[in-house]
Amino acid sequence: MEKNDNTPMWVFLAFSALSTRKAALLLIASCLLFTIYCVPWSLFFPEFEWVGQLFLINDWSWFVMMVPMLLWYRLSLRWMDKNMAWDNESENE
Repeated sequence: MEKNDNTPMWVFLAFSALSTRKAALLLIASCLLFTIYCVPWSLFFPEFEWVGQLFLINDWSWFVMMVPMLLWYRLSLRWMDKNMAWDNESENE
């Protein structure tokens, strides 16, 4: 993504390494999956030992960090869509 004069810095920082909307959607989807993984599931299911072994996170710190990041990516995508800021040439590839 190339920075234009009207692109805010927070949007540019979110997608500076991405050139297509499809790549941004893939980033958001993987961030959403990791956010769900970061819920401390072992606290909800203490009777199942396998839950603690599969989901290694046992506190809320990772989840609390991932939610604002997911929101940032989603708002950046929304800004890019509203301002038609995706490069049309790379979108056709």
